Amino acid sequence: MSGEHVNDSDATPDAGTPRGGAGWKRFAPILAIAAGIALFFALGLQRYVSFETLARHNAALAAFVTDHAVLASAAYILAYAAVTAFSVPGGALLTIAGGFLFGIAWASLLVVVGATAGATAVFLAARTALGDSLRRRAGPWMARMEGGFRRDAANYLLVLRLVPIVPFWLVNLVPAFFGVPLRTFLWTTIVGIVPGTIVYAAVGNGLGETLAMGERPDLGIIFEPAILLPLIGLAVLALLPVAYRRLRTPRA
Repeated sequence: MSGEHVNDSDATPDAGTPRGGAGWKRFAPILAIAAGIALFFALGLQRYVSFETLARHNAALAAFVTDHAVLASAAYILAYAAVTAFSVPGGALLTIAGGFLFGIAWASLLVVVGATAGATAVFLAARTALGDSLRRRAGPWMARMEGGFRRDAANYLLVLRLVPIVPFWLVNLVPAFFGVPLRTFLWTTIVGIVPGTIVYAAVGNGLGETLAMGERPDLGIIFEPAILLPLIGLAVLALLPVAYRRLRTPRA
């Protein structure tokens, strides 16, 4: 027997235990998002994301867009991505403002780029920090739900994006918990938010007349039957393949 002493510090660490502060690094994105939300409200920035602010500065904003179109477009994308990533209120108002400043087509493109970038940041942060941990702790029921969700992830996500009943920020988190591939999350987000984006951008496109009459734009227009029913129709079409597969697959 060797008399050589083995130092505990030289022992191989458990593979499942993070070395040093590595465990906390996984949660850094989520902590950054939480800090951003807290800072937003602590500084009272929600007061500036309002129709009153838009009405007060609409002429100056329109002039800036006319003089600096590229810079204004980039700033708008960044602002929209930040609002989406930090899950703070103001997305609908920003879309209306975009329709007023850039027109329906260009504003819709900018919104889709900004919203998708912000949503993807939340999705990746949640998947990195919480996805694996939740699946380990939840047990078999989570695995069964994950399997069902992943089989039809594209259809479910399209429905959740098309019909604005579930909060946008929640739809960014759920796919991360269920291990949905990034590419599926990306294309369903892009396709799913286009109809609602066009509706709000169109409202913004007529904002000049609305302001001239001293009125406010209707943020609840998306729930008008003439708009909501076609969106529900698209959602039903997205669910038809799921229903068909369920009917064809015998119960276990």
